[in-house]
Amino acid sequence: MQLKITKGMFVIPAVIVLGVFFIYPIGLTFYYSFTDFTGVGEAEFNGLRNYDRFLARPRYIEALKTTFLFTLIVVTVQTSAGLFFAAMLHRLPEIRNFARAALFTPAMMSFVIVGYVWQFIYSPFNGGLNAILEAVGMGGLARGWLGDPDTALMAIAIAHVWMFTGYTTAIFLAGFANIPADIDEAGRLDGASSWQRFRHLELPLLAPSFTINIVLSTIGTLKTFELPFIMTRGGPDGATRTLSLEIIDQLFGNYRFGFASALSIVMLVVVILVAFVQNKYLRSREDAAS
Repeated sequence: MQLKITKGMFVIPAVIVLGVFFIYPIGLTFYYSFTDFTGVGEAEFNGLRNYDRFLARPRYIEALKTTFLFTLIVVTVQTSAGLFFAAMLHRLPEIRNFARAALFTPAMMSFVIVGYVWQFIYSPFNGGLNAILEAVGMGGLARGWLGDPDTALMAIAIAHVWMFTGYTTAIFLAGFANIPADIDEAGRLDGASSWQRFRHLELPLLAPSFTINIVLSTIGTLKTFELPFIMTRGGPDGATRTLSLEIIDQLFGNYRFGFASALSIVMLVVVILVAFVQNKYLRSREDAAS
């Protein structure tokens, strides 16, 4: 008996992988979010108690606000820096390949290495940043960057931007490469300066690149925990405690699997809503630009 192969059979492996590693874990997390499960024993149903706790404790609301602030800083600075480097490299083809590789190198490093390197840079005793400030006569600005609640979040955001600006630059460079050469040539013939060509011709045509960069960097930053965990453990005074750190702390520190699951569902809903709104708005901008 010969088995008849249909087109639908080719998606079966993908459906199985998606179900086992994506749908099932989300469903299990959603179930545990309504229990007091501690990782062992029976999971007893406790209704909306975990979600009530999230809303009633200012600590977790502050962690959500910190997450949003961290994301806003990273996405704004990273997108701007990536656009700047891409625009420069687009006009300097002789160094484009070397510079692109140099910018992309930090993204290939592990979070642990990046975290410890930037910890040393920000060190108040022998760190590179304070040493540079002393050398140029600006020693009054030197401080313990990761120990000051006013600067700790920004310091971690800069390290995150340094690590992933190469990704953003590469996507913008791909956008520049897709701009027809005759458009730039027409601008030159009309006497437009380099800034005018960038502002009125290239920037509108980079709308798809903006959409990809902003959505991807927003999703990645909203759920990040590695650099805040490595560099400050959420301190000082909770200034860098993000929602992801709260999830890890509740899960592996306090063994509150049920409450950690509820926080994870909150994060999932936040990421989906933010990504949906961003994508809808940015897609409309693409349509307007085209």
